Amino acid sequence: MTNFSRYHNPVEVHFGTGTLDHLPALVGNRQAVLVTMPEARALGMTARVEALCGASLAGIVDEVSPNPDVRELAPMYEDFWRRHADCEVIVALGGGSALDTAKLLMVAGDTPDFAPLAETLAAGQTFVPARRKCLITIPTTAGTGSEVTPWATLWDRHVNRRKYSLHLPETWPDAAIVDPALTRSLPASITLQSGLDALSHALEAVWNVNANPISDTFAVAAARSMLDVLPRLMADLDNPALREQAALAALQAGMAFSNTKTALAHSISYDVTIRHGIPHGIACSFTLPAVLRMATGRRPDRDAVLAQIFDGDVARAPHTLTAFLNGLGVATEFSAYGMAEAESSALIASALEGPRGRNFIGAAA
Repeated sequence: MTNFSRYHNPVEVHFGTGTLDHLPALVGNRQAVLVTMPEARALGMTARVEALCGASLAGIVDEVSPNPDVRELAPMYEDFWRRHADCEVIVALGGGSALDTAKLLMVAGDTPDFAPLAETLAAGQTFVPARRKCLITIPTTAGTGSEVTPWATLWDRHVNRRKYSLHLPETWPDAAIVDPALTRSLPASITLQSGLDALSHALEAVWNVNANPISDTFAVAAARSMLDVLPRLMADLDNPALREQAALAALQAGMAFSNTKTALAHSISYDVTIRHGIPHGIACSFTLPAVLRMATGRRPDRDAVLAQIFDGDVARAPHTLTAFLNGLGVATEFSAYGMAEAESSALIASALEGPRGRNFIGAAA
């Protein structure tokens, strides 16, 4: 009998080309603030949200930078809560960094000060918000999955050189609009990194102690689809059908790891990104074949799910995955990224002890 606990995802999802037009109905008669990246205006996305929301749009925060850092977020957070305390909705438009920033902005204590939130995260404790904004997420990449999860990543690159994770019942988005047309402008590099991030989310949800039959269904669909579509999309970036397939795969991966969280490959990636500046999508995916080797044979039920992804051949799955990544120009050895064996071994050992590493089925009990 399957050991099944629960699956929960409260996000209302609007998927398909043209669903951005659903935004006015989701905002309703409430006041909203747009949180996005600077490039959104040049791409015409900011103007489109302004036109759709009209008088409901009370402000725009468009200084979001990649991988939000404590020092950058603090003044933005405090300015946001001083200027927009009465605003009810945040509309988050962009990749993972924009969506993460919006989640960090959406909760506050009794004051607009950022320090209580930052200090709580640094101490590994749970922040208790006194105020919360509603959140509508609109991803512009096919990879983050953040549109349907409660997690937000905050980086401390300058003082403690650590990654913090905010995840509260209050930080689930209320609704997500996944319009594949918004990904059409992505360059090849971001398309690749986003797709590999989604593939990692899917596989990490399988070799995971928190996996369940529903998360498995999403994970298998996402992984199979991304393995199929990403090489074809990289060769035909303007193909709307391929963009839609990739967007759906990324959404399915988000639905999977929204319940399981990520595992060892992501745990390794955080230090790789902090120490070596490797983009997240590459940092969390180049180790997938190695982690897959560690995962196979650990649990028959997990091998059975992996077999659904790799056409029944789990034994050759690491080779298949290596060939897939190499075919996309992604090396799978630590040495290719400037890391000697001693450093890579230490990274893996440390990652296994981290909160995400402990989700891996091969971690020590």
